[in-house]
Amino acid sequence: MTEILAVGEAMGPALALLGGGDVVAIPTETVYGLAGDATNGIGVARIFEAKGRPRFNPLIAHVADMAMAERIAIFDPLSRKLALAFWPGPLTLVLPQRPGNGIHPLVTAGLDTIALRMPRGFGGDLIAKLGRPLAAPSANSSGRISATTAQAVAADLGARIKLVVDGGATPVGLESTIVKAEGKGLRLLRPGGIAAGEIEALIGMPLSRGGTAGVEAPGMLASHYAPGAAVRLNADTVGKDEALLGFGRRRAEGWQHAAAFLNLSEAGDPREAASNLFAYMQELDRSGTRTIAVEPIPQGGLGEAINDRLSRAAAPRDNLLPPT
Repeated sequence: MTEILAVGEAMGPALALLGGGDVVAIPTETVYGLAGDATNGIGVARIFEAKGRPRFNPLIAHVADMAMAERIAIFDPLSRKLALAFWPGPLTLVLPQRPGNGIHPLVTAGLDTIALRMPRGFGGDLIAKLGRPLAAPSANSSGRISATTAQAVAADLGARIKLVVDGGATPVGLESTIVKAEGKGLRLLRPGGIAAGEIEALIGMPLSRGGTAGVEAPGMLASHYAPGAAVRLNADTVGKDEALLGFGRRRAEGWQHAAAFLNLSEAGDPREAASNLFAYMQELDRSGTRTIAVEPIPQGGLGEAINDRLSRAAAPRDNLLPPT
């Protein structure tokens, strides 16, 4: 079974495991990540093995500072502007790889680009002390709900990893926003912890949406973030055998008879809803229900990212390819 150590006592053991080509589950501001040395093929392979993640799905490489990022990737002016504004934080930039950057090819799944992020807190400190970037997808079984607490990581991956670093519940609760510069603009590949509107306000232009053919970045599989139960979206009624995930003060008809009920945000606050999303989905899934009905959530702000995660959770489970 895995060992859970608080942030204050975990640095030494985490560095020892990473230096030996092993993996460590770590807290970030978004969700918990399953980290391995991005330059070590054995460590990266252990990430894929522990998660059961398909090898065609690339990983995000996490850096401690801009100097490390510059050694790995080539920054265009627009991406640099975003990095200076939002790093450290929940933003991932997809950039051309710098030749000879030392990143193991498994991290990028054979792409000529790489996804980079600079995390806050323990993750950033760990990378700085290691002196090398960390590949770190979410610390959960592939395709399942992302973990926002150390206990959720241990319940899912505890038999497959040696250490979970406990930094408490993650404050953002959603994975990072992923963007890619194209020509003179930016394309949103995955909505996340930074609302698209914040990025658009900074660059003074709208983001284009969606990917092209194939997987360009993590989090683009059509079926992802899924509980064991089926997920039914935009529910205005709920059956007595269904659990209900609510939002705001207006209730779906029949909500009193739901098998279980949790409200993402009574006040209708998308930021609060984002921080609760994965933990509440896991709790409703544990109720034993076969279906989780989800009340409508507005698209504005972080609502875009919340609805993205919910639509992937509701997608057919045999659909492993991104939407075309």
